[in-house]
Amino acid sequence: MSALLRMLAWLLAIALVALPVVAVLNGWVGAERWPLTRLRVHGEFKRVPGEDLRRALLPYARAGYFAVKLQDAQHAVERLPWVESAQVRKQWPDVLEVSVVEHKPFARWGKDRLLSEQGRLFATPHGLENAPLPELDGPDSKTAEVVELYNDSRALFAPVGMDVRRVAMDARGSWSLALDNGTEVIVGRDDARSRLGRFVRVLPQLTRTQVPIVRADLRYTNGFTLSWGTPPPAAKQTQDRT
Repeated sequence: MSALLRMLAWLLAIALVALPVVAVLNGWVGAERWPLTRLRVHGEFKRVPGEDLRRALLPYARAGYFAVKLQDAQHAVERLPWVESAQVRKQWPDVLEVSVVEHKPFARWGKDRLLSEQGRLFATPHGLENAPLPELDGPDSKTAEVVELYNDSRALFAPVGMDVRRVAMDARGSWSLALDNGTEVIVGRDDARSRLGRFVRVLPQLTRTQVPIVRADLRYTNGFTLSWGTPPPAAKQTQDRT
């Protein structure tokens, strides 16, 4: 019986020591004694309002220094528009620190998202619906491939004075482009770069007539087909005089 009493006494002593620690770590007590009263923000950002950061972190800061759940607080900040990544730390005795990296838009992705310079997709924030950005599209898992072809095709068309406005990959892996002069280029699935290179090499000859190319279909082994538009009025008059 005495052994049982000694065991119970030890358990009671452990509980008396552990319970206050558990209470502090869970925020049951101590939030008033060890409050987080200061917010320190790091990072160069322009689009994330400070008030939004404070509002996101306040519910976690109220738990106090020992009970604050840093991982949950970090996720709350990362859910804010324009936040690409965040890190939340605490510094004794009363500071909650947050480092924020903003999204830097690189291009549009599909209808309602943007692609950041770091290759991350995020919802189009209010005010950027009509921002002059390249238009990219494709399966979400293929962002790197789409960006790579976009950069490669821009380099191909730059010597002939044209730029690429849109690059898209469909669900079957077939490519299409839109140039800044309105020409639609259907590339297909295979050998996209070599087909584009072949088309660019003859493009100066094709554009000498001043008749716009509406559509170029490159899905042929040894050539391509073209759909021509209506020549501008000046070109029509020149043709009529000749």
